Amino acid sequence: MRDGRQEGHVVGTRKRLALSAEYTPLRDQVREVVRERIVEGGYPPGMRIVERDLAEELGVSRLPVREALRMLEREGFVSVVPRRGVIVRELTPHDVDQLFDVREALEVLVVRRVTEGATKADLLRLRQVLARARKAIANGNVAGIGQANGDFHDELIRIARNDLLADMLEPLQGRIHWLLRQHHDPAELVVEHADLYEAIASGDPDRAAARAMRHVQVNRDIATRLLFGAATGRTPATG
Repeated sequence: MRDGRQEGHVVGTRKRLALSAEYTPLRDQVREVVRERIVEGGYPPGMRIVERDLAEELGVSRLPVREALRMLEREGFVSVVPRRGVIVRELTPHDVDQLFDVREALEVLVVRRVTEGATKADLLRLRQVLARARKAIANGNVAGIGQANGDFHDELIRIARNDLLADMLEPLQGRIHWLLRQHHDPAELVVEHADLYEAIASGDPDRAAARAMRHVQVNRDIATRLLFGAATGRTPATG
């Protein structure tokens, strides 16, 4: 008999998923729930995720949970450890360095494309995200600051209007958001984003690309220092 629970949307989560106009496969909904918990710290590194328990909690069969965990393994969020099962991955210095290498290459390209093609409406949306971040700072809303900082990067990708580039960045975005939330002072990150916005708004692609590279390099050092107690030793470029 077919499991009728697979026909609907995930239910029973700590944060109920909103129904969308378009059908979203259950495996994707489960993946989003688990990825969000990892990014927000609900599932800390080293935690074991039990497929059976998660399926029961979410009110779905084990099949979409199994598929979701496989997707998260490919994205680098979890690992399958012999005799332990699925474990939230603990990032190594090498993992973080690889992530920032790729982020540096792609994000600089994104910012260059944004600077070349951003409309007034695009720039307005970026300013609105920055305004939300500043409001969160004023209210002492650390989670809100982190959300706005992540949204700023997501907005840049949308404005770049390059589907292939967006597809390449999509698997990285969750881990990038997680790293952004490790920043010792998220309010300082808002200042960096404001500086990046000013470089983009100047209309000078070279200036904006240089500022984007410096932004990534500074955050690489901060993430490495906070996670592992040592900086990379790389000198940020000026711009």
